[in-house]
Amino acid sequence: MEGDGGEAKLTEVAAWRDSRLFTGAERIALEYAERMTITGEKIDDAFFGRLRQHYTEAQIVELTAAIALENFRSKFNPALGVEAQGFCMLPRR
Repeated sequence: MEGDGGEAKLTEVAAWRDSRLFTGAERIALEYAERMTITGEKIDDAFFGRLRQHYTEAQIVELTAAIALENFRSKFNPALGVEAQGFCMLPRR
């Protein structure tokens, strides 16, 4: 991720809406992840239309699977006492 602001993006991902580091495609993917994760959020046809402006159908399926897998892990691992492996634990600055 060198050269693409990867580390900087990781530190700002929680504030992606206010950050200037994210592209339009990254912003819609982050919004999609939030909508999939937050109970009660809707993913309607209009939103899918916005996704299709940046991603192919195959890419949307892959993105959906990746988000669903992370949501699964966020519930499964703590229940079994599996600790974070460090990636999600950003250094404090």
